[in-house]
Amino acid sequence: MSHAPASAAATDSQPAQARSWWLGIALSGAIAAAGILAARTAWAQHLGLSALTLAIVFGIAAGNTFFPAIATRTAAGVDFSKSTLLRAGIILFGLRITFQQIAAVGWTGVIIDALMVALTFVIAVQLGTRVLRLDRQTSMLIGAGSALCGAAAVMATEPVVRGQAHKVSVAVATVVVFGTLGMFAYPLLYPYLGMSEHAYGVFTGSTIHEVAQVVAAGRSVSEPAAAAAVIEKMLRIMMLAPFLLLLSGLQRDRAAEAPAHGHGARRPPIVIPWFAVLFIVASAVNSLHWLPGRLVGVLIDVDTVLLAAAMAALGLRTHAGAIRQAGARPLLLAAVLFAFLVLGGYAINRLVTHLLG
Repeated sequence: MSHAPASAAATDSQPAQARSWWLGIALSGAIAAAGILAARTAWAQHLGLSALTLAIVFGIAAGNTFFPAIATRTAAGVDFSKSTLLRAGIILFGLRITFQQIAAVGWTGVIIDALMVALTFVIAVQLGTRVLRLDRQTSMLIGAGSALCGAAAVMATEPVVRGQAHKVSVAVATVVVFGTLGMFAYPLLYPYLGMSEHAYGVFTGSTIHEVAQVVAAGRSVSEPAAAAAVIEKMLRIMMLAPFLLLLSGLQRDRAAEAPAHGHGARRPPIVIPWFAVLFIVASAVNSLHWLPGRLVGVLIDVDTVLLAAAMAALGLRTHAGAIRQAGARPLLLAAVLFAFLVLGGYAINRLVTHLLG
């Protein structure tokens, strides 16, 4: 008899959990829809603000106003959006890329991107942890966003480094600030760079954070510059999967060397981010043109919704107090990385092009 109330409570909790799941997904989806619609407006396109950027901004606004009052009734769905929908979105992101695009920029573009990704991330981790005394997670998240593809890279790196929501939001914020700055600054710098339109496009694609920002900076000069910029950026995005696999292995090695494991402790199993592997599979499928173009277009639209919902959910879980607590150091790290992307990126682009071009 004493077990009946507990059993009844468990039964009653199941519908409540299901409601929390659906309501949370619906809330994340509604905020994502607002971000997608806002991104289509003239002012957003002029500023290079993507649906992902606006979704997290709207999510943070909701998370610090009305969301705490309904958090218990929507938590399951919000967390599902922040994790599972994110991974699905990263997989489908591969449909935006083809291996033919890589061939179009040649080995010069591949080497430039590889150097920029590696150097930017290493500088972020070393400078962030050793000089600025930031925690390793925040340093790696900011480094990934700066090195690869902005907010999407930050979100994709989060499961590997197990970053907390406010750290992810801080990293995304730095991407928005300095990516937007780069989007306006690069066209102003173009007349003084001594570069062809194609070379400028490669420079832009290899150093600016977000895809939307790259497109805006390229089109401000010319359509050929924009085409080269987008191809170089897509190649940089392709490096996300091997980057995550390598980072996962490094995290495993670091965990094995930690004093807590003791002498002779067994090495922990490597955590393979399967969504990164499937990201490459999706790129291969797109490269082989196995899917009808119309279906690929639909799946890309679905991908935008999934990623925007994940960003909205992240925003909902972000509290302004946690961001304020992070202080100015993350912004300073991102500023140094931005300076490296512009100055160091220019030098690397010129050097590699001179040697291989």
